[in-house]
Amino acid sequence: MSPGAAAEPIEIEVHLRADGGAGMARDIRLGLTARPKELAPKYFYDERGSQLFEQITELEEYYPTRAEREILAERSAEIVAAAGEPGTLVELGSGSATKTRHLLSAMHEVECLATYVPVDISEQITRETAEALVEEYPGLAVRGLVCDFEHDLERIPNGGGGRLVAFLGGTIGNLYPDARHDFLCRIAALLEPGDRILLGTDLVKARDRLELAYDDPGGVTAEFNKNVLQVLNREFGGDFDLDRFAHVARYDAESTRMDIRLRSLAEQTVRLDGLDLTVRFAAGEEMRTEISTKFTREALEGVYREADLRPDGWFTDAAGDYALSLASV
Repeated sequence: MSPGAAAEPIEIEVHLRADGGAGMARDIRLGLTARPKELAPKYFYDERGSQLFEQITELEEYYPTRAEREILAERSAEIVAAAGEPGTLVELGSGSATKTRHLLSAMHEVECLATYVPVDISEQITRETAEALVEEYPGLAVRGLVCDFEHDLERIPNGGGGRLVAFLGGTIGNLYPDARHDFLCRIAALLEPGDRILLGTDLVKARDRLELAYDDPGGVTAEFNKNVLQVLNREFGGDFDLDRFAHVARYDAESTRMDIRLRSLAEQTVRLDGLDLTVRFAAGEEMRTEISTKFTREALEGVYREADLRPDGWFTDAAGDYALSLASV
């Protein structure tokens, strides 16, 4: 760029690891040889898994996505004001920015919106979304990062006029307590005075309602859970028989989290040629595929403080099922 030239409205940096496939292979091998067995939930989301999850978000029983949309649609102006009218919105796991358009519009309305930083694993979706947004919001600069934010969080650029770092969808609940603490500590280290994190979290409620949300009568959640076995069959030459596993979704009240598993319906042996790995399952043995922690306001504020973050704002849907919260350093 020549001196004095205007910056391009869209700049996308790509930092995908060359050994992504090797990383997945390591994760799967470790998970299938662990005691008890466990698979990382990020491997749900191949094309079919993503389609199934979209179906889940529209189920009557599955309230979290609907509740989060309600908060963003009705309270984004309050959130932006409470965050100090930031100039930059950073979104971790941005996808097509469907939900965050409410925040962008609220920022645009009060004339503080300058920059959007989408952080996502898909370069195509990031570029398509960036092109749409610069048309929708004249003057907006998009500085995209295509990376795995679990590893590349520190690549997020510094912002002028304050940053709002959004981590939505209740994804923080998929992390075990130690990993959650480490992640929030890394966020805290990135934040400067005037910056804030906006975190989406599901809230504690009755067991039967929680379990129904993760095990719907129509079986969409069960199909989504079992799809991870199809991913392993395709990626690693596996011979998992999906009909020999059952979907299990139960609420662990002591840990206030949903515990999602696949239960082997018989004693069986599974082969993954691509990993040169043979895995034995006992009849009734369960393999964990996801956790989803539920929070109270008091518990979440404690989590923030343990990571040296200060709770700054609390916004729920009308039913009080779900919360968006602000925190700062």
